[in-house]
Amino acid sequence: MSSTFRIHSTAIAVAALMGTAFSAQANLTNPEISLVLDGHYQSGERALGEREEGFALGHTELAISAAVDDKFYGKLTTVLESHEGEIEVGLEEAFIQTLAMPWALSVRAGRFLSEIGYLNNQHLHSDAFVERPAAYRAFLGGHYFDDGIRLNWIAPTDTYWELGTEVFGGDPLQAEGLDHAETVGVYHLYSKWGGDIGLAHSWQAGISWLRNENGQGGVHEEHAEDLLDDHDHDHSHGAEFTGRDLFNVSAVYKWAPGGNYKYNHLTISAEYFYLDSPFAGEEHDHDHHALAEEAGADYFDGWYVSGVYQISPSWSAGLRYGQMSAGLMEAHGDHSHYHPADIKETEAMLAWHPSHFSTVRLQYSHQDVHGLDHADDHQFTLQYVMTLGAHDAHQF
Repeated sequence: MSSTFRIHSTAIAVAALMGTAFSAQANLTNPEISLVLDGHYQSGERALGEREEGFALGHTELAISAAVDDKFYGKLTTVLESHEGEIEVGLEEAFIQTLAMPWALSVRAGRFLSEIGYLNNQHLHSDAFVERPAAYRAFLGGHYFDDGIRLNWIAPTDTYWELGTEVFGGDPLQAEGLDHAETVGVYHLYSKWGGDIGLAHSWQAGISWLRNENGQGGVHEEHAEDLLDDHDHDHSHGAEFTGRDLFNVSAVYKWAPGGNYKYNHLTISAEYFYLDSPFAGEEHDHDHHALAEEAGADYFDGWYVSGVYQISPSWSAGLRYGQMSAGLMEAHGDHSHYHPADIKETEAMLAWHPSHFSTVRLQYSHQDVHGLDHADDHQFTLQYVMTLGAHDAHQF
């Protein structure tokens, strides 16, 4: 595989701007229909996790996509998940995207995955581990999708450069106890770069700033109790910890001998999240902010480092370590208590993928959790992910 081809493939996957790729594979009379089956057995509960203990249905997706005409592309993705023995159905994507705008511009409108960070714009079934890192689960609800509009631009440069902005309603990132919510609550600016180093090496880096106008609210005792409640595992994909400004930096490095990813390759990725002034903003929160600052938690943050090596076309192994630190403010009458909360996770996985459409994964997770009850120190998960029908190429 040539260096030039890999760079153009990255641009297609990350920005989804190449209209010919969409129209060649799907059209109005022959839409792409795909079904992703996700199931698991898990030995224990995970802090801020969505997968239940025991046998359960995971993030099962049914997607339909097609080129509307030579100017627009559309996609709809519905999700089925099991929760306390019942099946829940949700709408993850329902968007249109332009195919033929000038100057390498593209517009996407409707409900879609945000471009914040490295993992968020990827569907969960393409992940190398059973769940997203703790920072994603805490600050983005696992993966942040919302109703809004996106404008992005691909620079006409040898080095891949994408610049974009997104505007969302912001309901999934809305703070608890918010007195008044802005109709348009989230503004996001991001930029991504990428390139090749010879035939065997490639890289991508990104930076994001997400402004959440509805990210700061009042303190409610019930919210603290909910986070400590073993049975509060809804699938709303809302953030557990919110603030006004969320920053992200990400970096990815890939190595494949001779540029051939089929037989073996290595992927190393890392991200850092910084959530600024979580308790600032409203008058009645000043005391809470002072308590948090005194406890050394004037901000929330989280990070992870991941390494995945494809041993052969059918086997992969990976390690990931991550941390998330935040805090809970629990109201008791006329005073409040600040409770630091943090998660440290070490995860190891082995995956068997006999084809591009099937994966069976065994994962061990060790958690060191403070301030969030009802999480098991050790969890073993056996997961399958099977894809039926055509589906989009995986991102870089």
